[in-house]
Amino acid sequence: MPELRFTLPDGQERRTEVHTLLNAGYAGRSQEDVAAHVAELAELGVPAPSVIPALYPVAPYLASQAEEVPVQHERTSGEAEWAIVITGPAPEDVLLTAACDHTDRALEAHGVAWSKNAGPDVLAAKAWRLVDVQDRLDDLTLSAWAGETLIQRGKLAELLPPSYWLDVLRDRDLHAPGTVLISGTIPMVPGVDQFADSWRVELGDPATGETIDLAYRVRRLPEPIG
Repeated sequence: MPELRFTLPDGQERRTEVHTLLNAGYAGRSQEDVAAHVAELAELGVPAPSVIPALYPVAPYLASQAEEVPVQHERTSGEAEWAIVITGPAPEDVLLTAACDHTDRALEAHGVAWSKNAGPDVLAAKAWRLVDVQDRLDDLTLSAWAGETLIQRGKLAELLPPSYWLDVLRDRDLHAPGTVLISGTIPMVPGVDQFADSWRVELGDPATGETIDLAYRVRRLPEPIG
């Protein structure tokens, strides 16, 4: 199981071995936003989901804090998301951080669950305690860049809140140390090209000016033989 390490604002470090990794999908609070995301994916050949919101189990070893992601072809991309990371039994042990679900868009046309397991979930190295930002969660911001191009910008108010997903985890007996849940994403800037050689995601707190960032580049694997 991979071990993730996070630095908190007070300098403390939290570690957790990931045993359960989950990716939420179609998780907008607004049905208009969900419809927009479905339309974005439809342009890439992805069929509409049968249930909204969706939740996809992902192999735990795909939880990553890497600065480089190996890819098999040019049709892969990331997107702006937040993640909750459970590091212990107490409320203050639930962390909030930035995340980027790097997805194989070619494979996504054949099955979203398959595509989620074809690339890593990249998480930032910094985190906040969820309880410390709980009173202003909706005002926190999410932004993403593909290369130097801004492809997403919005607020957490556009997505189902962490409390919703924590209830889901409790209902499924998955609210335990080592569980990581990625939020789903906000709509893309219309007409933007989401494919690039690098991605960056920023989770921001306008009340304090603090941000949590992650950035990584992609590297094409060698061509296969056979």
